[in-house]
Amino acid sequence: MDAGNKIPSTLLEAVECFSNPETCLKFFAKLRWPDGVAVCPRCQSKKTYFLSTRRIWKCKGCSKQFSVKVGTIFEDSPIGLEKWLPAIWLIANTKNGTSSWEIHRDLGVTQKSAWFMTHRIRLAMQTGGFEKKLSGECEADESFIGGKARNMHRDKRVKTIHGRGPSGKAIVMAVLERHGEVRTAVMPTRKKQPLQTFVRDHVEPGSDLFTDELLSYDGLAPDFAHQVINHAEKYVDGSIHTNNCENFWTS
Repeated sequence: MDAGNKIPSTLLEAVECFSNPETCLKFFAKLRWPDGVAVCPRCQSKKTYFLSTRRIWKCKGCSKQFSVKVGTIFEDSPIGLEKWLPAIWLIANTKNGTSSWEIHRDLGVTQKSAWFMTHRIRLAMQTGGFEKKLSGECEADESFIGGKARNMHRDKRVKTIHGRGPSGKAIVMAVLERHGEVRTAVMPTRKKQPLQTFVRDHVEPGSDLFTDELLSYDGLAPDFAHQVINHAEKYVDGSIHTNNCENFWTS
C-alpha cells in the first residue's frame, strides 16, 4: 500500500481497496497509528516490532503479542477487516442508511453478524474513534514499579536510589475491567491531571469506577459512578474494592 491512507470515495474504490486482507491490515494500522509506530495496548510502549508471518506485533517491553484489532471495536470478532472496512464505508456513505440485512447480503456475512457489526460501527461513530473503552465495573489504581535496591549493581543503586520508599521507581497506572482486560501506562506523577486523563481515555462514561482514597481521583464522579474504598479502614466493602488491581500488581 502507498504511504498515504486515502479514503475511498466511490463504492468501486472501496471494493478495490478493501478486497485484500493485507491492504486492509496496512490501511487500518496507518489509521490507528498515524506515525507508523504500533503502540502496545497493554503497556503503551512504542518499542514494538511486526511479525510478518503471523501479521501481528510483539512488544519488547512486556513481551506480549497483539493484533491491530486489540483494544478496538473489532477485538472480539472473528470477522476479518476485509468485511469490517467495507461495512464501515457503506454505513458512512449511504445517504439513507444501511440495514443489517443489506450488510448481510452485500458482504456475505450472516444477518446476526451484520447486526453486531452495525451496532459496533455506530458506537464508533458516536464516540469518534475505533478504540473500545472498558465498561461495567472498573477499578483504577497506581503502583511504584522497579527493582529492589539490593538486587542492583552498586553503581546503579547509588545513581537511582535516593532515600527510601518509591524513590527511583516508575509510577504505573492501571485501569481494570472486572472479568475483562487491564490497561497500564507509566505516569509522570500521581497528580490529578495525568491519572484522571488516563481513566477518561480508557473507561466508558457512566461505568462503575472503584478507586482507593487517593485525592487525585476526586472529581471523577460527574463522569462515572465513582466509589472509594478507604484502605485505612477496610479493604473490601461489598463490591467496593480494588482487589483485582492489587492482585494484578502481584502477579
